[in-house]
Amino acid sequence: MLVLMGMPIFLLELVVGQYSGLGPDMAFANMAPIFNGLGYCTLVVITFVTIYYMVIIAWTVFYFFASFTMDLGYGNCHNDFNTIGCYSATEDAKCAKTETYFNRTCMDVNTLCQRFNYTNSFNRTYCNDTDGNAVAVHNIVNRTLATAEYFRDYVLGVGEADWYNFGAIRWELVGCLLLSWIVGYFCVIKGVKTSGKAVYFTALFPYVILTALVVQGCILEGAIDGIRLYIYPQWEKLLEVNVWAQAASQTFYSFGIGCGSLITLASYNNFNNNCVNDVLIVSFTNAFTSVYAGFAIFGMLGFLANQMDIPVEDVAADGPGLAFVAYPEAILRLPAPTVWSILFFFMLFVLGLGCQFAGVEAISCLIMDKWPQVRKKQIYLTLGICTTCFVLAIPMCFSGGIYIFTLMEWNTASWAILLIGFCEATVVSWVYGCNKFIDNMADMKMKLSKFSRYFWWTSWVIITPATLLGIFAFQMSNFSRIYYEDYTFPLWADSIGWMIGLTTLAPLFVFGTWTLWKREYRGWSLFQPTLRWKPQCAVSDSRVSLTKVGVSRESTTTLQKN
Repeated sequence: MLVLMGMPIFLLELVVGQYSGLGPDMAFANMAPIFNGLGYCTLVVITFVTIYYMVIIAWTVFYFFASFTMDLGYGNCHNDFNTIGCYSATEDAKCAKTETYFNRTCMDVNTLCQRFNYTNSFNRTYCNDTDGNAVAVHNIVNRTLATAEYFRDYVLGVGEADWYNFGAIRWELVGCLLLSWIVGYFCVIKGVKTSGKAVYFTALFPYVILTALVVQGCILEGAIDGIRLYIYPQWEKLLEVNVWAQAASQTFYSFGIGCGSLITLASYNNFNNNCVNDVLIVSFTNAFTSVYAGFAIFGMLGFLANQMDIPVEDVAADGPGLAFVAYPEAILRLPAPTVWSILFFFMLFVLGLGCQFAGVEAISCLIMDKWPQVRKKQIYLTLGICTTCFVLAIPMCFSGGIYIFTLMEWNTASWAILLIGFCEATVVSWVYGCNKFIDNMADMKMKLSKFSRYFWWTSWVIITPATLLGIFAFQMSNFSRIYYEDYTFPLWADSIGWMIGLTTLAPLFVFGTWTLWKREYRGWSLFQPTLRWKPQCAVSDSRVSLTKVGVSRESTTTLQKN
């Protein structure tokens, strides 16, 4: 997915933004007027993502403050919300060889087996039934990791909440969400002039913490089982449509493509910046970081599987909470776990916050492009954006808020964004013209070898659109109801999710219809570049707007000529 669609769309968006010096709303409208709404589709996506992604950061802030204790609460089973099946690997390590951890204490395995009507214990991890067959303890006792119960029942407070009983508001999460937005606001208060500096720290600091977790995770007993599962190919998985759909969704997520933010940030580049080098460097770094972080996750899952005597894939379910289950378990085994916990969740905070900068910038860019006079009050505009996103995210701070979060995640960064990426590739390669687009790259002094030109042309014209459309078609043919853990959403909630996804696509049809109705462009001119589609001059219009407060992007061309 990285090669088939990630890199091509990534480069496409960078070139569009850098060449035109425009945000996504104006760039696609000037490239082909009938696709006037495509840029707005990307901005609807980034708005949704900006709203619900900050909730993840709020969870991180919650853990950060909870880490200021000598006895990290998420690692033990002595809390009121813990069940009798709660399993703590650190507590289990203190048990004798004939004991196992159950019901918040070290229990003799014989006693445990007899409690569930088995004759006696075969060893520490197996009981004998009346026929003399050995049955694994994990099949008798429904064990749940302490970190998993902490996340679900204490941080989220899910309890018995569902779509019909949404539960009470979690004021602790509201406070964490508010703090996250306050810090985020001061990081982007002056646009890229502040966020561009903050990102140096948010991008580099995590590697220090991640390295410590990788080393610790790989030296634990049983870690090799998890790592083997991680790196050994399961070729039969390639036949599962859901795997390809998840890979595509993750690629869009990790690259930030199809969200308008890349076009916005690229518009601030120097006109002669080599985007191809940027794509290669970012792609390699992105892939390396994902693989590197996987060793920390699966090393710890292998260790926990060894401790609990269950298959690695059964240790923890996938989803947004995995990082709050496996990583905390790894932290508990580091020397001075309290210090590492504070550093780790601070790392997650700055890492997640760094992802939000582009979203806020893309939204503010759209507003300032439409109403240039607002540039003089950029501080208040940014405050308004942050406040609005905070208020809209409050429902996700209820006990049942995870269901809204799941609904938005499933329908924003999955099937809907595939169609947006398909439209972007089609507009550039088939409507505007791929050869013309590659010539635009040459105008910015990007030299392509014969192989590179052939690769990018083939990707934009054939491979990437076909891949996106194919995955979308397979995903729709294998449609399944949305669920969180064991709870399947009711049909009416599923319908709301579909409406969220369709909302991201609606601007394409609404603004397209509006363009036809205005009759400013007719016939073939609807699919031709307008006079406003042009290179942004040797000095980026966006860069000039950074120094000339109140000067719009359109007026900077005249300023430069003078």
